[in-house]
Amino acid sequence: MAHATVCVGFTVPQLLRGASRIFPTHPALAVLRHSAFCYCTVNGTIKSKRKMDHLERTANNFRQEVISQAKVCGITNESETVKRLRLSIANKDFTFKAGQWVDFFIPGVSVVGGFSICSSPGLLEREGVLELAVKHTAHPPAHWVHTECTLDSEVALRVGADLHGYQEGKGNAYKMGTVKLYYSAKNTSELLFKKHLLGLMNTFPGKIACRFHVTRQSSRVCEELQPHVTERRISEKDLEKHVSEDTLWYICGPPPMIESVSKLLSNLGVPRDSVFFEKWW
Repeated sequence: MAHATVCVGFTVPQLLRGASRIFPTHPALAVLRHSAFCYCTVNGTIKSKRKMDHLERTANNFRQEVISQAKVCGITNESETVKRLRLSIANKDFTFKAGQWVDFFIPGVSVVGGFSICSSPGLLEREGVLELAVKHTAHPPAHWVHTECTLDSEVALRVGADLHGYQEGKGNAYKMGTVKLYYSAKNTSELLFKKHLLGLMNTFPGKIACRFHVTRQSSRVCEELQPHVTERRISEKDLEKHVSEDTLWYICGPPPMIESVSKLLSNLGVPRDSVFFEKWW
């Protein structure tokens, strides 16, 4: 059985603003059963004269027919600007694939939100819950999450996303190799789920590794993170050393970032069917 390396690209803005990409969690990695290499960047702001609404931006994207009621059963501050919502899903037919996002319907709020799912499909199957990462902005749905949402608040969810390169069962023929994550943010306080990632590295030494890249760190990096932090952007050399015929790459971020990394990988000789991403942010 072949060893596969999976290369994934993640952007903090996309992860947080309903772009999502989903951030890999332990259950998701276990399902993949092959190596993951995650490339992250935060240099992905899209400028336009008028900011498009989530429904406008994703009008041509796939959406499931099922709209499920959901109740907030947990709220966690992942950073100074990001809340993680844990939602109990009422409809047993509600499902999603890793990498998909949700339309977020709030009673009394006319604007529909679009947020990234930051938990694995396995968590929904086991416990009937999913989790969303939401960054604090003036956008009505995000503002509601940060200022009005409480335990037992009720909302409705619908899953959407076109997953480019996704194949059902992809990776089932692969033996677990190594997971290599490159994760970039402005500073260490904006590195979401870092404790979880450090825990995975300790639990699976030699199997899961992570490099945190920070671009505007103004304070001293804590001792726990120091061995894993690089104070610069992720470079071409970082990616080049992982290129092989058995490597799979997963990219997550705004369209310019996805296009840039996809082109870079193509120039490095990575075949298109080894690159996976979803564009909607």
